[in-house]
Amino acid sequence: MTFAKGQCFCGAVQFEVELPVKWVAHCHCSMCRRYHGAAFVTWFGVDADHYQLNDEQVVWYCSSAQAQRGRCRQCGSPLFFRSQRWPGELHIVLAAMREPIDQEPQLHVYYADRVDWVHLQPALPCYRTVPADDSEPPAD
Repeated sequence: MTFAKGQCFCGAVQFEVELPVKWVAHCHCSMCRRYHGAAFVTWFGVDADHYQLNDEQVVWYCSSAQAQRGRCRQCGSPLFFRSQRWPGELHIVLAAMREPIDQEPQLHVYYADRVDWVHLQPALPCYRTVPADDSEPPAD
């Protein structure tokens, strides 16, 4: 088994993920932008049995009726996302990794909500929301 380590800004939250990860995507939704203070956030997903976390330093915020966002209790670094939409899966901010993971970003989600002051050269498929399956056409 291969592992990669990550942490918050101050180091109070340490975690380790077992590779391979499930997916990697750039999210352009307004909630991610506001929570992270960024034009978009790059996330990756892992199953519940593929990570270890010292979660006593994580504060969870209910960002919607079905989802929570986790940040460090000490420094406030936004790190995690979990939702009833993807039970048993944790989404982790790629920028928090100290070591590389095994995949590059594969797509953009909520691309229609992107900010107009960042110009991407979308070599990756771009979807209006999170694709339900491969049949959804990419966004224009």
